[in-house]
Amino acid sequence: MDARTDHLETVRPVTRRDDVVVVVPTYNEAETIRSVADAVMATGMRMLVVDDGSPDGTGQIADALSRDEDRIAVLHRAGKQGLGPAYAAGFAVAMDAGAAIVCEMDADLSHDPSDLVRLVGAIDAGADVAIGSRYVAGGGTEGWPFHRRWLSRGGNLYARTMLGLGVADATAGFRAYRAEAIRKLDPGSCLASGYGFQIEMTWRAERLGLEIREVPIVFRDRTVGTSKMSTAIALEAVGLVTRWGIRRMTGRVDAF
Repeated sequence: MDARTDHLETVRPVTRRDDVVVVVPTYNEAETIRSVADAVMATGMRMLVVDDGSPDGTGQIADALSRDEDRIAVLHRAGKQGLGPAYAAGFAVAMDAGAAIVCEMDADLSHDPSDLVRLVGAIDAGADVAIGSRYVAGGGTEGWPFHRRWLSRGGNLYARTMLGLGVADATAGFRAYRAEAIRKLDPGSCLASGYGFQIEMTWRAERLGLEIREVPIVFRDRTVGTSKMSTAIALEAVGLVTRWGIRRMTGRVDAF
């Protein structure tokens, strides 16, 4: 199944902004969390910061923001436990809070929070999952060196080939999910702890027959702080995709 691509320039979200929760995992993002919070608040949506015990005080800054703004909540976790589990925990809290749509985005301003409106618009237009895609018409990256672009495109090509995906940007971390889709996807049972979580959720969505739309976005490389990508995270993703791909090709794919 191919993901639909839609610029959605004319789609106006109908879901109440207060029924949308934006989950933002953090680890040492003290330099950007205030700006991200301000931008998310400007959309009228709610925000849940999931902080993994950042030693730079990100969690404490988020707590202060939460005291001043009742649309911001903070989930503190003990230590760095991985991106996938952080999202799964955040999704669970958002669902318990009655969210109709749950979004995810990075905390480093690589994702433009104003694009959240278009992602939510894609859900309101009928999608179950909306992916902010760098690799469809109108999308792109800014500030990346050639080797990083090559690795990102190569990783997506490998995932598409091994898993038979119809999504151009399966590794994208800027998304919106309909609440019912999250219940079906069961993110708490995902195996990937790093960025492979995005691929795993995409594959699950396709296998379940959920409607996926890719919304073009421009990803801008962070200008402050440090990337959380590591060799171990990349190897985890490659290993899992290879394992799942072999199972798919040999007809041994189980439920999840």
